[in-house]
Formats: sequence, C-alpha cells, structure tokens
Amino acid sequence: MNGTIHSSLGNISTLKELQIAYNPFSPSLIPSEFGNLTNLEVLWLTGCNLFGPIPSSLGRLTRLKNLDLSVNRLSGSIPSSVVQLKSIVQIELYNNSLSGDLPLGMSNLTNLRRFDASMNELTGIIPDGLCSLQLESLNLYENRFEGSLPESISWSPNLKELKLFNNSLNGQLPRELGKNSSLQYLDVSYNQFSGEIPETLCEKGELIDLLLIYNSFSGKIPDSLGKCQTLNRVRLRQNKLSGVVPEAFWGLPHLYLLDLVENSLSGHISTAISGAHNLSLLFISENKFSGLIPDELGLLGNLVEFIGSHNNISGHLPKSIVKLSQLGKLDLSDNELSGEIPSGIHACKKINELNLANNRMDGKIPNEVGSMPVLNYLDLSGNYFSGEIPLELQNLKLNMLNLSNNQLYGDIPPLYANGNYRNSFVGNPGLCGDIHGLCPRFGGSKNTGNLWIFRSIFALAGIVFIIGVVWFYLKYQNIKKVKKGLAMSKWKSFHKLGFSEFEIVKCLSEDNVLGSGASGKVYKVVLSNGEIVAVKKLWRASKKDDGCVGSEKDEFDVEVETLGKIRHKNIVRLWCCCNTGDNKLLVYEYMPNGSLGDLLHSNKGSLLDWPTRYKIAIDAAEGLSYLHHDCASPIVHRDVKSNNILLDGEYGAKVADFGVAKVVNGVSQGAESMSVIAGSCGYIAPEYAYTLRVNEKSDIYSFGVVILELVTGKPPIDPEYGEKDLVKWISTTLDQKGIDHVIDSNLNSSYREEICKVLRIGLLCTSALPINRPSMRRVVKMLQEVAAAAKPKTGKDGKLSPYYYEDAFEQGGIP
Repeated sequence: MNGTIHSSLGNISTLKELQIAYNPFSPSLIPSEFGNLTNLEVLWLTGCNLFGPIPSSLGRLTRLKNLDLSVNRLSGSIPSSVVQLKSIVQIELYNNSLSGDLPLGMSNLTNLRRFDASMNELTGIIPDGLCSLQLESLNLYENRFEGSLPESISWSPNLKELKLFNNSLNGQLPRELGKNSSLQYLDVSYNQFSGEIPETLCEKGELIDLLLIYNSFSGKIPDSLGKCQTLNRVRLRQNKLSGVVPEAFWGLPHLYLLDLVENSLSGHISTAISGAHNLSLLFISENKFSGLIPDELGLLGNLVEFIGSHNNISGHLPKSIVKLSQLGKLDLSDNELSGEIPSGIHACKKINELNLANNRMDGKIPNEVGSMPVLNYLDLSGNYFSGEIPLELQNLKLNMLNLSNNQLYGDIPPLYANGNYRNSFVGNPGLCGDIHGLCPRFGGSKNTGNLWIFRSIFALAGIVFIIGVVWFYLKYQNIKKVKKGLAMSKWKSFHKLGFSEFEIVKCLSEDNVLGSGASGKVYKVVLSNGEIVAVKKLWRASKKDDGCVGSEKDEFDVEVETLGKIRHKNIVRLWCCCNTGDNKLLVYEYMPNGSLGDLLHSNKGSLLDWPTRYKIAIDAAEGLSYLHHDCASPIVHRDVKSNNILLDGEYGAKVADFGVAKVVNGVSQGAESMSVIAGSCGYIAPEYAYTLRVNEKSDIYSFGVVILELVTGKPPIDPEYGEKDLVKWISTTLDQKGIDHVIDSNLNSSYREEICKVLRIGLLCTSALPINRPSMRRVVKMLQEVAAAAKPKTGKDGKLSPYYYEDAFEQGGIP
C-alpha cells in the first residue's frame, strides 16, 4: 500500500482491527478521525511513515487493546488522553521522536501488560503509577529519564522484562525486584544506579539476562546468583563491585557470557568453572583476581575468548589450556604468570590473538607457535623468555608481533629483520639483525663465509626465477605485457597459502570462467594440490593520468587490507590479492553450490525448501551484521544481492564480492576507487536516486530484497512486474490478491506462519524511508525469533512482538 492514510477510515464505526503496518505510505499525520472508531480493538500502524503528534482523540477508543505506533517519526508528547484507554493491554511507541514527560494517571490503565516507549527523547521521571501496574514488560531504554526507579515495579507478579538502559537514572534498584515475579530479562546498563545488587533478582529461578554495565553498583555479587541456573548472559562491567565472586557463580551451566571487567573483585577463579559447559566469553580483566588458573578451565570446550588481563593471577598456564579447541583470543597480559608456554599449544588451531605480555614467564618460545594457522596477534613482551626466536614464526601472517623486553638472543628471522619491526625486539641485548640498535647479523670470517653462501643461494634463486618468467612469457606469446604486469605486481596474502601466485595466473583462461558481473570476471582455478579457489579479476578503471593510477592503487591496497582481516563464518574468505598496473585480482575460497540467485531463479529453485531458505537468510544476515557492527570500522558492502550470497556444499550461506565493498569513513573518498559501484538493478534503495550516497541502510534495503526473493522465489526485476520491481509488485499483490499469491508455490504450506513473518521482516527492511529500516543486528534477532520454539513472542494479532530488541551488550558489541 502507498499514498496517504485516508481520514475516511475513521467513518467505519464497526471496525474492530486496523492493521496496515509496514507499508510505504507517503508522509502522513495520524488522522484525528481515527478517534471515532469506538469499536476498535487493534490499531497497528508500525512503520507507516507517520509524523507529527499522536492525536488526543485516540483516547476515545475505550475498547482498544493493542496500540502500536512504533517505528515512525511521531513527535511531541504522549497525549494525556491515553490514560483513558481502559481496555488497553499493549502500547508500543518505540523508535519515534516523542518528547516530554510520561502522562500522569497511567495507574488508570489497569489492564496494561506491555509498555514500550524506548528509543525516543522522553524526559522526567518514571512515574510510580506506571510501575504499580501488573506489567509483564516495561521498555524505556534510550531516552532521557532521570530520578530513581519506583519500588512499586517490584510488586507486579507478572514482570518478566525490564529494560531501561541508556538513560540517566540513579539511586538503588528496588530491594525486592524479582521477588514477586518470574523476572527473565533485566538491563539497566549505562545509567547511574548505585548501591548493592538485589539478592532477589532470581528468586523465581528464571532470570536469563542480567546486564548492569556502566553504573556504580557496589558491594558483593549476591550469593543467590550462584544458584540461578537459568542465567545465560551476565554483564557487570565497570561498576564498583568488590569481594570474592561466589564459587557456584563460576559454574552456571547455561552461562555463555560472563563479563566482570573493571571492578575490584578478588579471590581466585574457582574450580567450579568446570560446570560452565556453555561458557563462550569470559571477561574478567582489570580486577584483583589472584591465585592459579585452574586445570578445569580446559574442560570448557565452547570457550572462544578469555580476557583476564590486569589482575594478580599467578602460577603456570595450565597444560589443559591446549584442549580449548574453540579458543580464538587469550589475553592474560599484566599478571604474575610464570613458567613456560604449555607444550601442544598449536592444538589451539583457532587462536588469532595470544597476549601474555608483562608477566614472569620464561623458557623458550615453542617452535610450534609458528604452526598456529590463524594467529595474527602475538605479544610476549615484558617476560623472561630466552633462546633464539623460532624461524617458524615466519609462517604466520602477523598483524602485530611484540617480543620486546625479554632475554632472547641470536639472529632475528629474516622476515622480521627490518626496521618495520624494530620496536618488536627492543630490550633483548643478545638479538642480532639488520635493525638499528641491535648487534649486526654478520661479523668475522665465519659470518663473511655465511654471507657469501646466502648471496650465492639468492643469486641462484634469482636465475631460476628469471628462467621461469621467460618461459611463462614465451608460452603465452605476450612477453611485453606480462613483463610489465610482473614488474608492477604486488601480491598480498591474508592466510597461509598452499599455492603460488603463478599457479593462479596461468589458470586465468576463458575455459575457466564461472561468470562475470558489474565488478569483474570470476574464474574457477583448480590448484595442483587439488584445492579449488575462485579468482575475481576486477574490471580495469578508466585512467585520467598517472597520478590517478597511483592513487587508485593505494586505495585498493587500503581497502583490501581491511577486507583481508575479516574472519567470520558467513563471509567468504579472501585468501590473497594482487595489484598490478593493469589488473587487480582477488582470490577467494570456492563455494561449490554457486550463488543463491543462480540456484533460486533456475529450474533447481524447487530444491530449496523453506528450512534451507530460512537458514540462508539467517546466515547472510549474520555476515552483514558482522560487517556493519563488529568490524573495527563499519563496512558497507554496497552490492548486496542474491548473486553475491554464495552457498557451500551444505547450503550454508556466505556473503561475497567485496570487490565493491567500502570501509565507512575510510581513507578513500575518491571516484577512482574500486568502490564506486553502488548496487545492482532491483536492489538499489530509493534514496540513492537523489542522494547518490550509500550507507548501512542501503545494504539493509538490498538485503530486504533478498529476503523477498527467498519468500517469493521471484527475481528482483522481471517483465511480469511491468514497470515495477519486486518490492512494489509484492505491495500491490498483497493489497489486491492477498499473501497466498506472493508466497512461492513450491514451498510447503505447513511453514506458512514462519514464511509470513519473514516476509514482514523483508518488507520492513525495504521501507521507503531509511529511518524505518532496522539495523542488521536487529534483523538477525528478528529472524531468529521467527523459529524460536519456546514461548514465541507473538501478539494476539499474530504479528511479531516488537519489544525484544538489542540490549546494551548488543548495542556496543563485545570488546
């Protein structure tokens, strides 16, 4: 539906439900005539491009049970007449621009169970009258509320969710919060609360999320939380907590995130941690923890990150740590650890960051560190390591290496023996190398002989290389062109490679072309070791002058350097790249099932059943969410489409084609970058036509089109639509024929409810106004909720309940 919302709808006096959410209406006011619909029970206007005030006439809707005006641009204060809605059960006003205080007299709304006015500009205090109701859910996060939280909020026997983060609330939490109800979700992060954490939060044994970061809570962690077996996420970062952590608290069986950073907690890590089988993220840095790291830590098979820096932890690293097969980050810097790095550390194949700086560790650096396949950050500085630096470290693709201030001696491995790594080795008097401040690598007749041998070897290697190059030139009858390309070539690898660059180049023939697109041509390359890679050869950019060429090359290097560091299961891996004067090559992992677009829109589309399509949607959403929210600098893909979502052998989806990606606020803003492409036909957000700019919201629109493709099985543009695209065709068809004419007939009807919910998410992502589109992080959460088996969050009208959104943990990411 489009156009404006007509006031004539207010004349249908018998109307009971008005549900027109997620339609691209022209900017409209809410008609005051809606106040005449005295029989109305459901008014659902989410995402309808509404602006202006909420009409006070809505207070006449005394039979109204569900009022949802969320995700619009409504402004002004919440009218006082809202307290006359005596039948109201749910009020959703989140994600608008409402201001002022909450109205007085909300205690009159005795049937109200769910109230969400988050993400507005509301001020004043949280009224006691609102908190004294029998609420199930109260969401007021991301506003400007001040004052204390009324004690009456703890009286409701129904309260399950309380989210107040990002306000200016102060005082103490009610002493009996959680005593009278089955509280499940509590997030009061980013406020000024103080005092002790109430003992009663998990009185009913159902608390799942406890998020209190960036406040001034003091005292001890309540012993009662050690008995809260349902806890899933606990974040107490940056408070003033002290004392010993309850022993049982370490071993909660369902806990996957424990964040205690920046407090004054003491004691040791309990052996009870062996019971925390689900623990993935353990953050305890900047406290006063002491004692040994227990051997039981090695039983945490799901542990991905352990950050325990800036404590007083002592003793050896336990040998059991090598059993942590999922561990990706280990930071125990600035402690009092001693002993050697455990033998078998190379078994931790997923570690990409190892930081043991500023401890008392000794012994040799194990050679096996050089065989840790994804390690790119190694800091062993400020210890007592001795012996020679293992040559095997040259096998690593390190972004950061620091071995300074130890007792190392001997030659620095040749790869690191240059000025770029000078600070990596200072404070080791026995180290030698071609770096200012270190002893020279060669000295005396013996070293002179060694130098002659090395020079001979390099000369011989050079001769062999030249012969090989000449052979390559003659074979392809293109001597001058290839010579120029090799002279200017610059290969950059981001992983340990099992192939050579020449092996790639010689396979770039027309026989190996998989396809071509707006950004370049893609080749399938079968390597001599049996592996397969995909090589994208980017189209040559137009050249204005030699200065532009140099600038373009620098921009390419900067962007690809960022992209090469990306590590995510739902993003196609970039193995390496080559930048020459004429060509730019990107070498990716090969995806055997090709692209989603090719499969979905061919005669094989019927093979993709709904569970597979749903999984593809979540996989791709998680990949894009990582780019937008979890990279050091947010990355905009710029060309999200079904052909850029590739499928592995098990139809797992990965986002691909970063030949057109762009780092937000990156160094390059010029038109001669590889990033000038701004999307593909049918996927381009409507605002691009007049802004000529792309951002995360542009990606979200494009991803919404992909969701609509998955639901309908139809391409983004097709002669069937006439002058419309898929988004407009769906809107028209829904209005004229209903949803059954939109859903792909190949899909099993037993999944109809799930499919309808996913369709709504796709329509929300393709809202005409960027402000109405959710973030990718929110899209992931909404998609996950669709198939949630336990306690599905739906309203009585069947719509997705919109009051489960990201908390402070998700807003800020995990450091």
